[in-house]
Amino acid sequence: MRKQFQYGKYLYEYSIKFEDRKTLSLTVTPRLEIVVKAPKDTGIEKIERFLKKKWIWLERQMRYFAKFKKSCCRKEYVSGESYYYLGRQYRLIVEQGNNSGVLLKRGKLILTTNQGVENSKVNRKILKKWFLQRAKVIFQERLEEVFPNFNYSCSIPSLQIKQMSKRWGSYLGKERIHIHSGLIHAPKDCIDYVISHELCHFKYKNHTAAFKRLLNDKCPSWERTKDKLETKYL
Repeated sequence: MRKQFQYGKYLYEYSIKFEDRKTLSLTVTPRLEIVVKAPKDTGIEKIERFLKKKWIWLERQMRYFAKFKKSCCRKEYVSGESYYYLGRQYRLIVEQGNNSGVLLKRGKLILTTNQGVENSKVNRKILKKWFLQRAKVIFQERLEEVFPNFNYSCSIPSLQIKQMSKRWGSYLGKERIHIHSGLIHAPKDCIDYVISHELCHFKYKNHTAAFKRLLNDKCPSWERTKDKLETKYL
């Protein structure tokens, strides 16, 4: 549900997600999207009172993300930029060499290229390929770690990694799940949450109360982890 909230001269558009929860929460994503999560029986007046109390924090977050939105979204793939890998930020160093590749060393991503250090297009291709290779390894490791917690009688599903625009994962039956390649930038607890979420769909197709009880059981801190994922790594 989308609504508008006015406070003084400021007018905000925000989304409300009614969930099986006890408290209200407020999130501003790097895309400047305002999201309120509320218990199912919460009235709009209560939500707007909550937003007024949070106005100073809300405005600070909106200004922060507006300031960095352009710089965060536009990468040149040159030395000095920073990139997240498994929740940690690394500085990119581009070096000339005989071969092309990426090495993680002492808090830095060392990208070697034989096409010229300022060739952004080639550097992007090299770095994206490395992130995808790491995603294939890490996601499979996390799936093999998380899957036994569910005690399913079926075999472990195959994992496909792809770019997704609006979700972190998708359930494609008990034989296959998709995970967003960009999740490699987030910490392992976020990866585990997304995998657990999709595995819960093996038993419950929709996001019912039973689905959330299972998710709570298998991933007790999922709400906090989800907020972190959507706020910092979206």
